[in-house]
Order: sequence, then structure tokens, then C-alpha cells
Amino acid sequence: MQTNYKKLAVIALLVPALAQANDKDEHQNKAQDEHDLHEKKSHEHALHEKNHHEHAHHEKNDSTIEKIQVNASRLGRIVTESATRTEVIDGEEIQEKALMRPGNISMLVAETGGVRVQTTSPALGSANIRLQGMFGRYTQLLSDGLPLYGGQTASIGLLQIPPTDLANVEIIKGSASSLYGGSALGGVINLISRTPNDEPEGEVLVNVTSKNGQDITSYFSSPISESTSASVTAGVHHQEQQDLDNDGWIDMAGYKRASVRPRFYWQDDTGANLYLTLGAMTEQRTGGTVANSNLPDGNPFAQTQDSLRTDIGFIYDKPVGEMMNVNVRGSAMNQDHEHEYGTVFEDDSHQSQLIETSLSGYTEKAAWVVGVAFQSEEYSSETFPIHDYSYQVPGVFTQVDFDANDEVSLSLSTRADWHSEYGTQVSPRISMLYKPGDWTVRGSYGQGFFAPSPFIEDIDEAGLSRLAPLENIDAETASTASMDISYVLGSMETSMTLFASDVENATDLEVIDSLDPTSDKQVRIVNAAGESQIRGVELLLRYRWQDIKFTGSYLYTDATKADETGFNHTPLALTPKHSAGAVVMWEEHGSHMVGFEAYYTGTQQLENNPYLSKSKPYWHLGLLGQITIGKISYFLNAENLLNVRQTRDYSLVLPTQSASGRWTTDIWSRNDGFTVNAGFRVKFGE
Repeated sequence: MQTNYKKLAVIALLVPALAQANDKDEHQNKAQDEHDLHEKKSHEHALHEKNHHEHAHHEKNDSTIEKIQVNASRLGRIVTESATRTEVIDGEEIQEKALMRPGNISMLVAETGGVRVQTTSPALGSANIRLQGMFGRYTQLLSDGLPLYGGQTASIGLLQIPPTDLANVEIIKGSASSLYGGSALGGVINLISRTPNDEPEGEVLVNVTSKNGQDITSYFSSPISESTSASVTAGVHHQEQQDLDNDGWIDMAGYKRASVRPRFYWQDDTGANLYLTLGAMTEQRTGGTVANSNLPDGNPFAQTQDSLRTDIGFIYDKPVGEMMNVNVRGSAMNQDHEHEYGTVFEDDSHQSQLIETSLSGYTEKAAWVVGVAFQSEEYSSETFPIHDYSYQVPGVFTQVDFDANDEVSLSLSTRADWHSEYGTQVSPRISMLYKPGDWTVRGSYGQGFFAPSPFIEDIDEAGLSRLAPLENIDAETASTASMDISYVLGSMETSMTLFASDVENATDLEVIDSLDPTSDKQVRIVNAAGESQIRGVELLLRYRWQDIKFTGSYLYTDATKADETGFNHTPLALTPKHSAGAVVMWEEHGSHMVGFEAYYTGTQQLENNPYLSKSKPYWHLGLLGQITIGKISYFLNAENLLNVRQTRDYSLVLPTQSASGRWTTDIWSRNDGFTVNAGFRVKFGE
């Protein structure tokens, strides 16, 4: 391990910060080794080699251990040698999930251990990502290390990102505020895009569903010159609204969406490189009551959202001397929304900006980075300007990774932010790696903060019309800790992770007791008394036998929050104590693939639900098949084989409208029923 940082230095000098070149033939790469980077300096080989380390290699040889380099930890360590635990969803799994849900990444991340996609608006279908029981608003969603979807990603954003151009996905669970600031209190999900190969290539995927949904996605890439290449991803998506139980309320929101994202890559002979991306997305989403239907108060209630998002991001990386790099990155995002909540219309916009520069270096046993950043989050509403806010957050950060000896590595990182609204916030994190033989032991502890805004989960469904302006609110803070132990024996890998989080000042929605008759504000956001406590354990087993791979997982989560007194604790809503999953996949590359998956979700505590206080457990079963003939792959996927649907047994509509303006209960189960989708994917080039 004592030469690790020398290897990383060469990688950093030769390879663009975000170059994840697609592997043309993974079997040809088996003989490659990290030392090749010292011998070959060309840009083409650098891209080829970085791919060797960044992408999962599903080798036919069971004894081969895949090597994946991660970017989310700032210093780009090999995942098996990094003290910061980073879970990676590899390109092969992404390709499988893209067949099941081509329109968005919800299924891709939802079937990862310790990750739960929670629906926040049953009317519109919007959702966020909860990591190890933490609130979804604490999860920072990045694209190639950039917050292209905003520092505080709107819940609907998760359903507007297609997986078409992803090479892999990196997940850091637990506070990552030391690396990415206040929006990463619960962790980070970093979406890594594909990088163009030496020859033009592309693919087009066409998908239709039994619920009258259609998707067309495409990805094309090509070199433009010896130093420049480009790619473009585009998609159009449509879903017809569905009232599956014929009660007059739309169970599956209808939408029409189109998106496009070009990317450009440049590198000169000195190793300096530039990555530039632009994105645009437009969507019209419809929910609420169907035509000629009314709610219990006798009135219709349409719920719609029109979205227009544009963004731009860049990363510039330049070697300084033999062992240092300068990195400059920035992004800007604007998202305009037009909402309809019955007779209430809201017109607003979200803006987010980032500019950051850092210097990194490498020695025989250590790697380090220091940097400064400036982030800005703004919200403006034409309808309810009392909720406007503008957060300006300058900050400094540093990270040091150190190899104490051949078996022990440490990672220390800290960040100081000067928040314009919530003052000075310091976020430290320490991680340790111990690797005796085939065992790997990691431990980490971190602290972080989150800047409250009006957009907590309970507001997604109701809008801002009845919400009082934020007053006397403190920053939400958390301490997180974890320890994981893994063991690799041939083609089998097992791991166990223990995790704990303590959250203070979590914001919650409270009904205003004494209403001012001249005011229409009925709810307000307050800091909850006491602290929320989350404890749990993850178990994981992976096994590969020839062309068949098996993955089994189990998650136990004990999540509680303080009651109104602040002394006693009650279960945290929508957090299953037990959940488990099993996936069996038989695949022969270039020929066929057959997969079966089964996921169990246990009971969950429910709030503000007049029909029951605790949910029922349920199973989700799925079956996927694909056959490849030449350049064309045909696929058929069946989801929710047991036809589980919450509205089959319990109404989604409340008997009376809540104080916040909400008309529905939470979704604790599935709400789409048995669904089949099928289509084909055509690949171009090598």
C-alpha cells in the first residue's frame, strides 16, 4: 500500500477529473495493472486505464476482485483501499435497472441496501432518497461531483433524471458535510456519467408499459479532435394518468417530459483538462382528482406542476509540478415551477450556484486537498414572497488521507461554512480502514448541519398557501457513526454494517393552535424538541458462480424521535424496522440475461392517517428477461408480480382536508399494481 499515492499522483496528472471511459472489452483489460500508468502517457491510454479502475469488472474468473476508483471522497482512492466507505452501483447493474425504469433513477438507487426512496407527494408521485433512515432532504444529489440539481434538490428532481448515460453511481452514507457542506448531512449520491471512447458510439432505448407509459432515450458520443470529445443524452417520456381503484383520485400522476444534456471533454498534452456540461428539462405533471370527480367536501382538486430546469457545470483540472493538481469547478441551476393546488396557484423559481477551487497533492504515504467554495441557494415566489430566501455560504475545506502502514489507513476531513442565515458551522469527519488479509474493517464518525427551508417533506403535497413564514429556526445538525466489516473469499463477499445517527433541531410541521381570523396561515415549521435517534445494521451477501450472481441483503432500522415533551421517544414515521432483498441474475454478455428479484418491506409507523396507525408488511417481486441479437437487445420486465397496491385495502384520500391543505395520506406501500414493460435497445459503434 505504500506506493498507492504515487499511483494516484500519476492518475491525477494524466486523467481528467471526470473521465470514466467506457470499457470496450472488459476481458482485454484483465491483464492490465495500475503500474501501466507509469509507462504510457497518451490521453487515449489514460482514459482506457482510468476506466480499468473506475468501472466494475464482472470477470469470468471468480478470483478476480474488481477495482473501482471513486470520486465522491474528493481524493479518488480505489474503493477497496479508501478509508471513506463508498458503495458503488456499477455499469452492469445500471444497465439492468435502465430496462426496468428507463425514465428515472428511482429504482436504481431504491434497491441498494440502506437506501429508501420515499414518496413525498402521492398526487404528483414526487419522492426523495433516505439514507439509513435519515430524512430525504439531507441527501445531496450530485452529477459528476456537481450539484446540477440544486444544493437542496427538489423532491420531484429524482423522477426527472434518466439513467441512460450513467457509468456508475457512488453512495456515501452518513454525514458528508465535511466534503460537500450543509446539503450532505445524511450522505451523498454521485451520478457518474459515461465518457466518450476513441470511436463514435451510441444507443437508443424504446420502452412501453402496461400502464400506458412510453420512454425513448438516447446516448451518442464521439471524439471531435485529438484533444476534444463530446456526448449528448436526450429523452422523451410520457405517462397517462391512472385512477386504478376508480375512486376519482389519480393514483399514478400523468406527465410529459423531455430532456437533453450535452457534455464536452478537452485535454492538452500537459494533462490539463476541462469538462463542460449543459442540461435542459421540461415537464408537465398532473395529479389530483380526475375530470367530473369531487373530494369529500364536494369540490374537485386538481394538482399539477409544470417544471423547466436549466443548468450548466464545468470542472477544470491542471497539474502543478509533479505531485500537485489545481482544480476549479462551478455550476449554476435555475428551476421554474408553476403549481396548482385546487384553486391555489403558485409560481416560483429555485436557483443554485457553486464556485470552488482546490489544490491537491500526493506524497509517498499521504494525499491531501485544501479548497475554498462559495455556494448560493435562492428561492423566490411570485405568489407567496413571504417565503423567499437567499442563502450565501462561503466555506473552506480540507481532507488528508494517510497510510499508517500496509494494513491501516486514515482519512480526516473538515469543513467550515459561514452561512448567511445560520452562522458559522464546522463539520468534521474521521474514517479509518483496517485490512488484515481478506478482512476489511472500516469505521467513521462525522458531524454536519442542514440549513432549514420551507420545503420539508410535508409541504410537497400541500404547497405554501397555509404555511406561516419561518421564524426563530435553528440549523438542523447531526452526528453519524458507522462501522462495517467485510470478508472476501473467492467469489463470495459478505459484509455487516452498524450505523447510528443523532439528529438535533429536526424541522417539523406544526398546526397553529390559536388562529388569527385575519390570517390564512394554519401551519408553521418548528424545530422538534429533543433529538431523533437512528440505530441499525445492514447485512450483505454477494456470490458469483460462473454466469450467475446472487445478492442478498437485510436492513434493521430502529428510528425514533422525541415526543412533544422532549423526554420520551416514539417511532419515526415511514421507517420500516425490517427490510430485506434477494436478486438472482443469470447473464451471458452479448447473448441473454434473466433475473428475479424479491424485496420485503416490514411494518412502518404512520402519522395523520385515520385508517390505521401502523402499515402492513408487503413483498415486491420482479422478473426481467433480455435477449441480444447482434446490435439489438429485446427486453421484457414484470414488476410487482403480487399486484400489491395500497389503495386496494385503504383509501389514499383523507375524509377531511388537513390544516396544511393536504388531501391524502402518506404512501407506505406501492401504488402502481402489477406492471409490465417491454422494449428494445439498439447500440451503435463498437
